[in-house]
Amino acid sequence: MSTMIRCCAGLLLLLLLSPSLLAREYPWQPGNHLVGELFHVPARFEDTFHLLGKKHGYGYLELLAANPDIDPWLPGEGTAVLMPGQHVLPHGATQGILINLPEFRLYFFSPEGDSVVTYPIGIGREGWASPTGETQVRYKEANPRWFPPQSIIEDYALRGEHLPRMVPPGPENPLGAYKMNLAMGAYVIHGTNKPFGIGMRVSSGCFRLDNNDIGELFPQVPLGTPVTIVNQPFKLGIHQGALYLEAHTPLDEHGLPTALDRFAAIRDLMSERAELTYGMRLDWARIREVVDAAEGVPVKIGEPLRL
Repeated sequence: MSTMIRCCAGLLLLLLLSPSLLAREYPWQPGNHLVGELFHVPARFEDTFHLLGKKHGYGYLELLAANPDIDPWLPGEGTAVLMPGQHVLPHGATQGILINLPEFRLYFFSPEGDSVVTYPIGIGREGWASPTGETQVRYKEANPRWFPPQSIIEDYALRGEHLPRMVPPGPENPLGAYKMNLAMGAYVIHGTNKPFGIGMRVSSGCFRLDNNDIGELFPQVPLGTPVTIVNQPFKLGIHQGALYLEAHTPLDEHGLPTALDRFAAIRDLMSERAELTYGMRLDWARIREVVDAAEGVPVKIGEPLRL
């Protein structure tokens, strides 16, 4: 059996059988900007980034960004693979659900205000961009039926696939076992029958979670829970007195990687978050490295000026 066949067979078996959650829960207090920690995992011979992501709670693209010099399909026995488990929290809401599109992540702040859980998610693919804005959870359903809109039926037809007007609950249902409708058009936070796409641009604009993750999140989210969706490729935060920058590949309004003027965007961000940059000695050479690399991990870029 070839190496690639063994890898694919192992991946399929893990995706079908693994009951593990991709969620990562971190202690948090209002005012904290960073949560979690970075760590390395030694790869086994049969590992791929998809397997490691499924086991440790990360999407494929974020592992790819954090480990640019490692083969994602054959990392190699004993190779130390970085798990990007530290996050600068996106700027904005710190209640309910917060989604940041460029990092393919959903954050859920506990009602008690003492922890945050984060999940890798799939977002809208080319031509089906996920929205941004503020909304709330309008409706929840377990074992949902799927009534695909006409646009999706037509999209399937263009690919030579027939899609019925209603897909019943079960393993063929793209919504998985749970869905949470947003008060924002037809957009939904839901499970999936295709877990391979978690952490990628794969959906028709909705937000796709691993089935085990949505099963954990669903009962914790009451109707009316606020949901904030942002597009923040660059995030700033203070941690232990120093300034950190986390950079992801920017996405345009269509959900595609964009060649925007990243340094103009960083200067604008520094100006907008002046309360964080005031009194800091900034390392602009390091800032350029972080922005160019877009590895999705927090990096220290400034320290307090010493008078």
